[in-house]
Amino acid sequence: MIKVRFAPSPTGFLHIGGLRTALYNYLFARHSKGSFVLRVEDTDRARSVEGAAEGLIEILKWAGLEFDEVPYYQSKRIDIYKEHAEKLLQSGNAYRCFCTTERLEGMRKEQTQNKQMPKYDGLCRKLSKEESYDLSKTKPFTVRMIIPQEDITFSDIIRGEVSFHGSLLDDQVILKSDGYPTYHLANVVDDHLMEISHVIRGEEWLSSTPKHIVLYRYFGWQPPKFAHLSLLLNPDRSKLSKRQGDVAVENYRDNGYLKEALLNYVALLGWSTEDSQQIFAKEELINKFTLERCGKSGAVFDKDKLLWMNGEYIRKAAPEKLAAEAMPFILKAGIDVSDKDYITECVKLEQEKVSLLSDIPHKIDFLVKNDYNIDPKALERVIKTPDILNLLSDLKVRLSGLETFGAGEIENLFRAFAKEKCIKTSPVFHTVRVATSGRMEGPSLFHYLELLGKERTLSRVDKFLVLLREKCR
Repeated sequence: MIKVRFAPSPTGFLHIGGLRTALYNYLFARHSKGSFVLRVEDTDRARSVEGAAEGLIEILKWAGLEFDEVPYYQSKRIDIYKEHAEKLLQSGNAYRCFCTTERLEGMRKEQTQNKQMPKYDGLCRKLSKEESYDLSKTKPFTVRMIIPQEDITFSDIIRGEVSFHGSLLDDQVILKSDGYPTYHLANVVDDHLMEISHVIRGEEWLSSTPKHIVLYRYFGWQPPKFAHLSLLLNPDRSKLSKRQGDVAVENYRDNGYLKEALLNYVALLGWSTEDSQQIFAKEELINKFTLERCGKSGAVFDKDKLLWMNGEYIRKAAPEKLAAEAMPFILKAGIDVSDKDYITECVKLEQEKVSLLSDIPHKIDFLVKNDYNIDPKALERVIKTPDILNLLSDLKVRLSGLETFGAGEIENLFRAFAKEKCIKTSPVFHTVRVATSGRMEGPSLFHYLELLGKERTLSRVDKFLVLLREKCR
């Protein structure tokens, strides 16, 4: 049975790299007809942020990465980890460490000055079990696992055989002085008890894996299969981090990216198909995803490409779905949405020119609000049109005589009008656009006039004529 987990720490927002890890676990589980679970690793009380776990769950649900079991919280499983730490103490594979923070800091400082690799010097490992037990009654302590001084080798689905020598590793603390486990102990114990078959995680955990392999040996357990994903990089090839850019998934959601586009793009950060396909429906991702197609090289997170992909998804979306997705942004802009069918038609008009959901309110507000602003540059250009007052007044009369106020009829009228007046069509089109939208650019003039309707179009032209007369005095 295939079973995988996403195991974030609730220390803040969900990083783009975390989303990729969650997505790959999800796709692998669904492709293999397996199980995908969420485990919140909240045992680091100093770094945990209140409300972060709830935020992680919310954003994963927004992304459509559904869990197959109720989320697990490590903070509710402390007794389990203590029990397993005690087993390691009893078997002689771990020991209590009574070294103070001051001693440890001084030791590492001296090692650094001597150009040695900073690591624990094993002082407390020399204590007998009796001495250690007696000291534990009066002194605080941590529990450290013993790292064997030999090659520790494991197989990685993405990287092949990986080997570390124990001399390069510290005797890792597995239980802190407050009784809470470190990542290493809790991770291994939970993966075993939850019957995790594959551990799919970021490259940054590769150097921790030999410690986990040793723990599996000590407990007499079969380790899961490992797959360590490539790093995510900035365009300058530096590691993608919150210090260098916008890496919070929540920000991309709040800035108007569609979850489908974001997932599609993130899926391609380290994975590809043989035919280099770029655009995938979710079911296609599930059907085609394999860990064997994941690469070892770092993947560049390119915001421009993500924006392009988001635009592609927006243009292909059904107008009703797009309007629904954009509704939070439209409401925030104070636009009246009482007529949802009309809002959908407005969105449909602008769909081809939208890259973000957050662009939509500004694109459509002139179609809903009658108190739109007139672009000063657009107005200045209109005023320079020869005999503009008479031309626009005459055109208004022609518009009012249209029996069918459709896009085709409006376009035919405008072209016939320009031909009759022996002028180019551009001044006619431009003037009406500015008069009815306040802008120099926008959706198809004839189609948005049809959407506005005859009454509102004529009312806007009237209002603009009043403004022109004031400016032309």
